[in-house]
Amino acid sequence: MLVLKEIQNMVNDFISSLPYDRKPESLYNPIKYVLSMGGKRIRPVLMLLAYNLYKDDAERILMPAVALETYHNYTLLHDDLMDNADMRRGKPTVHRKWDANTAILSGDTMLVVAYQRMAQCDPDKLEPVLGLFTETALEIGEGQQYDMDFETRTDVTEDEYIEMIRLKTSVLLACALKIGAILADASSADADNLYKFGEKLGLAFQLQDDLLDVYGDPSVFGKEIGGDIVCNKKTYMLINACLRADESKRAELVRWITADTFDRDEKVGAVTAIYNEIGIRELCEQKINACFDEANAYLAKVSVDDARKEPLRQFINDMMHRKN
Repeated sequence: MLVLKEIQNMVNDFISSLPYDRKPESLYNPIKYVLSMGGKRIRPVLMLLAYNLYKDDAERILMPAVALETYHNYTLLHDDLMDNADMRRGKPTVHRKWDANTAILSGDTMLVVAYQRMAQCDPDKLEPVLGLFTETALEIGEGQQYDMDFETRTDVTEDEYIEMIRLKTSVLLACALKIGAILADASSADADNLYKFGEKLGLAFQLQDDLLDVYGDPSVFGKEIGGDIVCNKKTYMLINACLRADESKRAELVRWITADTFDRDEKVGAVTAIYNEIGIRELCEQKINACFDEANAYLAKVSVDDARKEPLRQFINDMMHRKN
């Protein structure tokens, strides 16, 4: 059984060694660039950790594991273009380093490359693996569209938000874990419990991202805090602040949300102060902990020895206690 660090190093080494032999280089260089930026490699690591619950030869599934990382980074490449973002992981985004047309075409090619890599799994597992991967890709697109739709709505409910982040974030983690289980010949019950574990874990991660965007340490978080507040992103915290605020605080929130011009720091400070007065931080922390507890309950149902679950538990605990 591999330990966590060995799996993480295996993923990074494999990604850095991938050849790109097709032409033109101008199409494939942005793909290499995006995948070379690093990141936590959460999705391929989760796939390998799920496989590692049952088998000791995780190197066999590195290509389909990296397919998920390729797909994830394709979504980030297009997200950056849609958001007109300048930086990703401290480096210029593809549409800034090259141009928007390159970002579109290289992103589209990246999606195809992700499928090509996923198809290199065991032939007898190809149908269930590609079926789950395709369903997940559709759901992520749906989640992204909901997120865009929410930007122009003022009546987004907590349940709608939770469903949006389930689609946009959670299902890819769940997919990673279930594919790892399928490739390791796990029982269908174990594969389903690992999927549900991933769903709940993804909700906890995204809610924690929402929290860190307001309450994180900028020197650790890697960017200015308050970005969600500045762009009126309908997060769990903003939705609940609007629901729970008294009339005067709700009026102040609406004033900030509808303001065309404002001082960034003043807006972030004022909205954060309202969150503090209502207890929104504590509410969000309670929801995170509830999702994490539900995730662990599903993991407990997976029928392998606790010792084999330890690398997976270590990884999720590290992620849940991260500061960025």
